[in-house]
Amino acid sequence: MTATPPFSSYVAIGDSFTEGLMDFADPAHDPEPGGTGAVGTTDAEVVDPTAGGFRGWADRLAEQLVTSPVGSPDLTYGNLAIRGRLADQVLAEQLPRALELAPDLVSLCAGGNDCLRPYTNIDHLADEIESAVVALREVGIQVLMVNGYDTEAASPLIRTVRSRVGIYNSHLWTIAQRHGCYMVDVWGLRELYTQEMWAEDRIHLSAKGHELVSRQALATLEGTPATRQGFAMPERPGRPVRQVVAEESAWVRTHLAPWVSRRLRGVSSGDGLEPKLPGLTPVRGEAD
Repeated sequence: MTATPPFSSYVAIGDSFTEGLMDFADPAHDPEPGGTGAVGTTDAEVVDPTAGGFRGWADRLAEQLVTSPVGSPDLTYGNLAIRGRLADQVLAEQLPRALELAPDLVSLCAGGNDCLRPYTNIDHLADEIESAVVALREVGIQVLMVNGYDTEAASPLIRTVRSRVGIYNSHLWTIAQRHGCYMVDVWGLRELYTQEMWAEDRIHLSAKGHELVSRQALATLEGTPATRQGFAMPERPGRPVRQVVAEESAWVRTHLAPWVSRRLRGVSSGDGLEPKLPGLTPVRGEAD
């Protein structure tokens, strides 16, 4: 039997985006002004502290589901996502565990790291994702999918993958429609494309960005009508050429070069890490 709202259990699978990188659970460790404490804190919190000190949009969504009409005050939640994972790794390592836990709802967001690689076969990638969706839907689990963000707002080097992400997103929309999945439209969430929504590495979201995505995910589950935002990117403030060159050079040294080095060595930032919430954990209010 297919699960229907209200959902009493939720499992998140994916990569660093769903693990919650750069959304620091302890504001004191957040390099961004204001930290996580300045962003839409709810009255609910996951009982188990997040390993590595990260929170993220999926944790925030679980907290919001506690008081949502499509959630439950007794919601249980697991987060199996690990940074650096490619889609095939997510499906091989995390999907079987998600099926074993048999929650009402699974969020599936994978493929972003694949799209960063120039030789990825996007059609094959979409086939892999569809196979995972079919496996979940066949046992009655509802699936919340998340599409890729628009890299036009990113560093010039990351913008080069925009067409691949766009094609991948087209496949994801088709998959969602075929199998009756929810789709969180991050690509079209134009509020997301301002500097404050992104971490210093320009790849991961800041606490504010994670909060915005979690609200969009909740609205998707609740069926809140979308509002027209258009597709124009927010205007970037003008910067002198010298400043642009200096900032891009610093970004390459600090963030891109280490990523390339790991890739050349066959090393992932997630090597040796375990999921922060490997089982279904109660989500409760602070007053409980």
